[in-house]
Amino acid sequence: MTVVLVHGNPETDEVWGPLKDALGRRGVTDIECLSPPGFGAPVPDGFGATVDEYRDWLIGELERFPEPVDLVGHDWGGGHVLNAVMSRPELVRSWTSDVVALFDPDYVWHDLAQVWQRPGDGEELVAQMLGGTAAERAARLVPLGMTQEVAERVAAGQGEEMGRCILALYRDAAQPAMAERGRDLPKAAARPGLAINATEDHFVGTAEMVKRSADRAGASVAVLDGLGHWWMVQDPEAGAEALVRFWAER
Repeated sequence: MTVVLVHGNPETDEVWGPLKDALGRRGVTDIECLSPPGFGAPVPDGFGATVDEYRDWLIGELERFPEPVDLVGHDWGGGHVLNAVMSRPELVRSWTSDVVALFDPDYVWHDLAQVWQRPGDGEELVAQMLGGTAAERAARLVPLGMTQEVAERVAAGQGEEMGRCILALYRDAAQPAMAERGRDLPKAAARPGLAINATEDHFVGTAEMVKRSADRAGASVAVLDGLGHWWMVQDPEAGAEALVRFWAER
């Protein structure tokens, strides 16, 4: 089986390094990382960094694989995963997302997202977050849950292009945009799904929202107790164990 990992914001595929190593120790070695445009990959001409454009980008990438894949998404990568699976479920053998609650009708964007969605304020915040040297950017990521090593690697791939994509994506996704897309969650039930609930991730909705969205998508829930937004860095062994157990049941 091929495992495909899709990361989010403000990241590059370096965020998956510890999890890939943990999966390798469990015999999972056919792993490919896909970097969304602007987040470690070039932005094509005319690409507007909207929710639907990222969905279509991921669908195009998945069409390259000769067989359906086990698709895993983190943060906005998890949003792209669900949007793609709701449109083209036949492209995956299974899917995993840690942001299923974003599609709940009661989900309210977190404070940072709401700033990014405001013209002027968003530009100022992105400039602060992605400005300075790579070492300075890494220093901002470590207190949020990344290890120093991963933070340095991610920070090396951050820049102005990422900032422009952050603003465009979050503004396009301002509510009720995600709630409206959530009406199609039952379509994701066409393939086995896993919703990851990292209990200390306060960006992605409540446990109740995770459960509601997972139920609507026909997905099971894996609880990663005590882990936060970057669970794949904080405790890659726990994340790998949850994924391998899920895949083994398929």
